[in-house]
Amino acid sequence: MSRQPESNPESQRTNEPMLRTVQTHLNTPKNPGIATVLSSQLCTHGKTRSASFVRHIELDFSQTKIAGAYCSGQSFGVIPPGLDDKGNPHKFRLFSIASPTRGEDGQGTVLAATVKRVIDERWQDQTLFLGVASNYLCNLKPREQIMVTGPSGKRFVLPEDPSLHNYVFFATGTGIAPFRAFILELLSLEIESKIVFVMGAPFATDLLYHEEFLSLSDKYDQFTYLTALSRQPQLDGSAPSYVQSCLGTHAELLVPLLEDPRTLVYVCGIAGMELGIFKEMAHQLSPETRSQYVRVEKDVLKDIPNWSRKMIPKQIKPTRRVMLEVY
Repeated sequence: MSRQPESNPESQRTNEPMLRTVQTHLNTPKNPGIATVLSSQLCTHGKTRSASFVRHIELDFSQTKIAGAYCSGQSFGVIPPGLDDKGNPHKFRLFSIASPTRGEDGQGTVLAATVKRVIDERWQDQTLFLGVASNYLCNLKPREQIMVTGPSGKRFVLPEDPSLHNYVFFATGTGIAPFRAFILELLSLEIESKIVFVMGAPFATDLLYHEEFLSLSDKYDQFTYLTALSRQPQLDGSAPSYVQSCLGTHAELLVPLLEDPRTLVYVCGIAGMELGIFKEMAHQLSPETRSQYVRVEKDVLKDIPNWSRKMIPKQIKPTRRVMLEVY
């Protein structure tokens, strides 16, 4: 839990949120739980098939300590069977949970993961590389069981009182998982908080849970769903753009929302996207508003095009109103 005393001037100046108190590491690698696969289905979008293979996998956690103890935004670990290249048992890999705290079943026992198969080529010798845990999960069939750990994560969670804040969510790829959890949970609370979700993908076929988010945006006035396609024209026919570009193309929506002292920003997905978002904040927001989310040294502010990730967090410092989970 991230909590500062009420008298802390830094906390007051940045409107730092009080995050939920969560439980962690109830099932450890030495004492894993056993989860059972209930279903596994492709969750990419469109009639033309995506080049990526991403599956929405639902698992029954009722025989683990994670059931009923998980909080939206957290992850669970998967321990693949077998040995690594050095002959040691595989270590666990973490996967964000795509379900709200109540789970897919309303009881907190059925939780989902959004898993992309990792299929790559080793640059050293041009041999094929397959992600150990991702392909293991995607190959599983209903009723098969896996060893799991968790829950994991304390920082990338919702505030204790979600109604006190508005939310701007940025995601790329399977970084969408915790945001599906957050959005389903926030909308179920029937609070008046404004929620804007920006999903970035190369092509329209890579927009995960697209129909679900379209349906939610039609149903709830306080929820806005935006997409940014980087390798094809946008759904409205405009030019390709990256996720951070929405701060400019939808400035009339996002700038006033970010100017609201109640607003929090969450970023999850491929490493590097956070730098683009910070750059765009420097362009689109007033110095006073920008400083509520990211503080930048004066000499660095003069050369925004040449910012690099190595400058985070020493010269480019996100505040506690920004939650980052990039990989």
